[in-house]
Amino acid sequence: MQVQDVVDLKAYIDSLPPVQHEVGGHELGFPWNIRRGIGLWKRLYLDASPHLPLADGADPALLRGRYLAEGPGHCTECHTERDAFGGVVPERWLAGAANPDGDGRVPNITPHASALGDWSAKDIAYYLESGFDPDFDTVGSSMVKVQENLARLSKDDRAAIAAYLKAIPALPKAD
Repeated sequence: MQVQDVVDLKAYIDSLPPVQHEVGGHELGFPWNIRRGIGLWKRLYLDASPHLPLADGADPALLRGRYLAEGPGHCTECHTERDAFGGVVPERWLAGAANPDGDGRVPNITPHASALGDWSAKDIAYYLESGFDPDFDTVGSSMVKVQENLARLSKDDRAAIAAYLKAIPALPKAD
């Protein structure tokens, strides 16, 4: 994230009333409870470069959409498959994944025909705003809270995310 966005986020969090709640200790199983292993995991999986390479003179809305989707929006966290060690599989970027809540799958949001391929960028932006898809189905499961927060973005930011989702490589739905 951009430094100013992190500063703004911290200022927002600091403006909230304190919560009186005792946080329990961490209960991570092996091997995640070995802190040195986290450093190795980061070396394997963390990469600050954008997933979707764009030219320096790319459309500013597309650059903004990439920043929002790959950064603070972190769409890949739910919409991309993970390997046995919990790292995202870049070759399956946003092509759907097992639902972290347990049941079902999180949908493929690449422009593949079985996913958002038939939706226009305006359809995607409207979905992010209203929760309704072009067939008037509604957002469901844990995506409800995500959509409610995305609805608070500016119209331009929702349009930028939609432009990004239309620009990423189309991948077929996972088996």
